Amino acid sequence: MKIGCPKEIKSQEFRVGLIPAAAKAYAERGHEVYIERGAGLGSGIPDSEYAAAGGKICATAEEVWKASEMIVKVKEPLPVEFDLMQSGQLIYTYFHFAADETLTRACLEKNIAALAYETVQVPDGSLPLLKPMSEVAGRMAPLMAAFYHGKPYGGRGLLATGVPGVSPANVVIIGGGTVGSNAARVSAGFGARVTLLDINLDTLEHLGNIMPFNVAPIFSDAYTLEKSLRQADIVIGAVLIPGAKAPKVIKREHLKMMKPGSVFVDVAIDQGGCAETSHPTTHADPIYVVEQIVHYCVTNMPGAYARTSTFALNNRTIKYGLRLADLGVEAACGADPALMNGLNMYGGLITFQPVAEAFGLEKSYKPAPEAFRNV
Repeated sequence: MKIGCPKEIKSQEFRVGLIPAAAKAYAERGHEVYIERGAGLGSGIPDSEYAAAGGKICATAEEVWKASEMIVKVKEPLPVEFDLMQSGQLIYTYFHFAADETLTRACLEKNIAALAYETVQVPDGSLPLLKPMSEVAGRMAPLMAAFYHGKPYGGRGLLATGVPGVSPANVVIIGGGTVGSNAARVSAGFGARVTLLDINLDTLEHLGNIMPFNVAPIFSDAYTLEKSLRQADIVIGAVLIPGAKAPKVIKREHLKMMKPGSVFVDVAIDQGGCAETSHPTTHADPIYVVEQIVHYCVTNMPGAYARTSTFALNNRTIKYGLRLADLGVEAACGADPALMNGLNMYGGLITFQPVAEAFGLEKSYKPAPEAFRNV
């Protein structure tokens, strides 16, 4: 198969879909690999390393897209890339369709096969291709919150770590999954007092057994959420329903309960955000203030630490990418339920039900096996 990796063009996005080791793995299996010139520079990878690994360097993104049967990216195609997509082309990347109707309709119209990293799900319910970026974003969230707590950025001027004689921050984390647990560990390392809210009692029991002493895993209900928000200096939204829009657990009225100048980091923003007041931001313009609460809602948080993120992501994606390249979409998905879960579109149909439901496109939905027969 012909594998292409264009340069990411999202604002302040420095990750890249393939590292040289991944390019070499494809090439050694007999696949052709096309890399856009300069695609890896943001992650500290020169073109010469790709060439040495067997990749062919292309001068433009257009050359890569045109030559490739399978495109490997990090972030979803942007509007300027829509016309580069080809009918039947497999695109292997983060899509987060449920948060973007324009993207969803464009990919449907272009008749691509969309294999979404974020919905590849193994039998135990875990999300192996989302996990590495969730780990990075979870660990970043307290760092970003602590930084933007500075008075020059609209924060309260509270140093999250505290100093002798002055209390550290109260951190409230909503969601005890990969993002939430990583955020809790970093916050605890600050010396902060951490409340970790979740609705799954088994998850809370597990967290209670593994978290530092200054992390309190607590069952989340309306009363507890409000009480926690009133005490919070930092709030981290880590809510996830795989592939679906994030529930709006924080209402505008909740912000009025919080201390002015508190910081809210919405890690769920890729799936639409978990607050009514959330909207996407970029690394170039990361924050805004609503009801005196600083909001940080950057949709590609891990892109700030591109080298770490790129290598962590490739360590996970190459396994499934090789299966797709070796077998093709239908055979690979048929042989691996995790990949079947990751297939969001095929043959001009939506094959992941939460995406269809997000935009009233149920008539365009068929389960993947039916979509295969339909082609």
